[in-house]
Amino acid sequence: MTTFTVWKFEDPDGAQHAATLLQNAEADGLVTVIDHAVMTWPAGADKPETRHSHDDAKHGAAWGALWGILGGALFAVPVVGGVVGLAIGAIAKSTEGAGITKDDLARIRTEVVEGTSALFVVTEAGNLDRLGERMRGTDKKLITTNLTDAERAVLLETFGGS
Repeated sequence: MTTFTVWKFEDPDGAQHAATLLQNAEADGLVTVIDHAVMTWPAGADKPETRHSHDDAKHGAAWGALWGILGGALFAVPVVGGVVGLAIGAIAKSTEGAGITKDDLARIRTEVVEGTSALFVVTEAGNLDRLGERMRGTDKKLITTNLTDAERAVLLETFGGS
């Protein structure tokens, strides 16, 4: 099963620490990471910064588009009344069919704020319960979307370059 997961942390460095834990969990066979990105939003910064961590250049550009949508476009939207809802609706068109819904985008937009960080991960064949155990002691919140086979195919075709 493929999952799109967002782990939100209450400090700007939490997601980077969790990315290290994720890499260790993959090395131990708990999860297969298809791709991931770390978003940090230090106090005083105008917007978050997203670092994409895919090693394969061919696939990296495609995944970079997804992380750009989630980390860039989503947070470039001004927080003004109905403008946020309209903009999130437009951004959701980019992820339509890939299992990342408008509600997911809205939740990410409201949860990840200045002074926090997030780890975005696309995994396959993973044990999220055991992965969560690895992250015990970190101040985190898990938002996850389990993808259907059809959504997985769209996600990988659109952003995975395969």
